[in-house]
Amino acid sequence: MAWGLVTVLRNRNARFYLTGVIVSGFGDSAMSLAAGVWVKELTGSSSLAALVSVCVWAPALMGPVIGTLADRVRRRPLLIATSLVLAAIMTAPLAVRSRDDVWLLFAVLTLVGVGAVLTDAAETALVASAVPGELRGDFNGLVRTAIESTKLLGPLAGAALFTVLGGPTVAALDAVTFALAALAFCLIRVREPAPTKRPVRNWWTETAVGLSCLWRHRTLRPLVLVGGCAMTASGLRSTATYALIDTGLHRPAALAGVIALVQGIGSVISGLTAGALLRRLSARRVSAIGLTICALGSLAWAIPWLPVVLGGSLAMGLGLPWPLISAMTSVQTETPGHLLGRVAASANTLIFAPTGLALLLGTAMVATLDYRVQLLSAAALALGAAALLVGTDFATRFKGPSNAGTGPSTDAASRTVARDDAGR
Repeated sequence: MAWGLVTVLRNRNARFYLTGVIVSGFGDSAMSLAAGVWVKELTGSSSLAALVSVCVWAPALMGPVIGTLADRVRRRPLLIATSLVLAAIMTAPLAVRSRDDVWLLFAVLTLVGVGAVLTDAAETALVASAVPGELRGDFNGLVRTAIESTKLLGPLAGAALFTVLGGPTVAALDAVTFALAALAFCLIRVREPAPTKRPVRNWWTETAVGLSCLWRHRTLRPLVLVGGCAMTASGLRSTATYALIDTGLHRPAALAGVIALVQGIGSVISGLTAGALLRRLSARRVSAIGLTICALGSLAWAIPWLPVVLGGSLAMGLGLPWPLISAMTSVQTETPGHLLGRVAASANTLIFAPTGLALLLGTAMVATLDYRVQLLSAAALALGAAALLVGTDFATRFKGPSNAGTGPSTDAASRTVARDDAGR
């Protein structure tokens, strides 16, 4: 494990990319918390404050459409330009002063959500060119660790800055972090091939090609689908947090901070170990192990004893990133380069968009049912997804070698889609 992580950190492109992710992620995490508090303070409305998260997450539903742009241009210049545009956009909240200005905050956060979808697609595609294939598992694990670390520290900084200096200061911080991320991306050295010349098609047709490639790929489809199951289970479980604390543990709501911290520690450990696991086991097995650990964590939450609950939180933090890292590493490895932006954006949508639906469903369940019903449902979903992966892995072994390798995909369907898109 240590060798892989050290090798990644010695890679110039990996270092600067990670720097950009950490810096921009820190600013986004700080702003995401401060924006909700800001709206609540200006309007007094909890529902409007909750709308902040909707604005940021809603663009993910259009991921396949937005991600098409990442296949039409070179990815590094796109990343730099998008980061600079977002830096400029984040200066708009400096004008927010009263309840009448809240619409501006919602508009800015929606644009930031669109930018996040686009940068995710461009970053995933750029990594395939900038980071050697044998390091991508370790690299993606470090990226996940960086993201989880910023989620732990960013909200604390955002809350402190908002309390002392107000919302405009947090917005200015986020703008600066976008600019610094653009600088870090400028320092990445990579030779990107010119975008493939294809027959002129409308945007929707090109989007459909990316979705088709993902859906017809024997290796990627199950990994992406179970990644969505993992996030759905996580959403169901997270909505049970306060009911668990109140009804199950009879503790104050502030305990949620401790639970989140323990889960975050598990996620950091998970990211640091993912690369070593992917070198030893197939992506399907790593995903199945992570899902099983998540299920055990959900079951532990059903036992109203604090040490067991904290152990379950650590398990959930440890298990959840592995299906996500396995899926995205496989997307980078298995997808033809000229389709990677669209396929990556489609994969992100299928993995992360169900979270919003799970949160809505979980909110309804916690209002009408015992919170343990949610936890058992989350555990059953995670175990079912793990069983699906194990079953497809065994089926592949009986049928012969799969197309899951370290080089470009050999799957016939993917090659057909790639040829069609290139106009050959």
